Amino acid sequence: MRSPAKSSGADVALREDLIALLRGGHAHMNFDQAVRGFPLDRAGFRPRGLPHSAWELLEHIRLAQGDILRFSQSADYVSPPFPEGYWPERPAPLRASQWSASIRRYRKELAEFEAMILDPARNLRRKFPWGSGQTLLREALTIADHTSYHLGQLLLVRRLVQG
Repeated sequence: MRSPAKSSGADVALREDLIALLRGGHAHMNFDQAVRGFPLDRAGFRPRGLPHSAWELLEHIRLAQGDILRFSQSADYVSPPFPEGYWPERPAPLRASQWSASIRRYRKELAEFEAMILDPARNLRRKFPWGSGQTLLREALTIADHTSYHLGQLLLVRRLVQG
């Protein structure tokens, strides 16, 4: 069990900024805006010239975030094989309920990661005893960067499938 750590004002501000970055929406559309009301009958459609459907992008975002979360929590976690373990098997969900289930799981895992960021007992800059030099700060930035990139792709797919 970790002993409580005192956080400096700068540390608290950094943690709050990381949460804002993870939630998105400052410089672009956030996750909820990107997925809200998506036409589910088009979730498996790959627009001409684009490599991924909305379903593939949604699941990829969720799978990558979940991988980073679990890696950040435990040395015992084993990441899936790359790249196939980070993408769904099919371009479309088998059932419409899978879309909303994926969104709920994304939100749940984001909340878990945010709790780690907000825990003052966790040093954002301390290298994990496992991995190759990753820190909680680096992993937070990776999630934000990765999600932002693919939300841009999801927005493009959304615009193309809606006409």
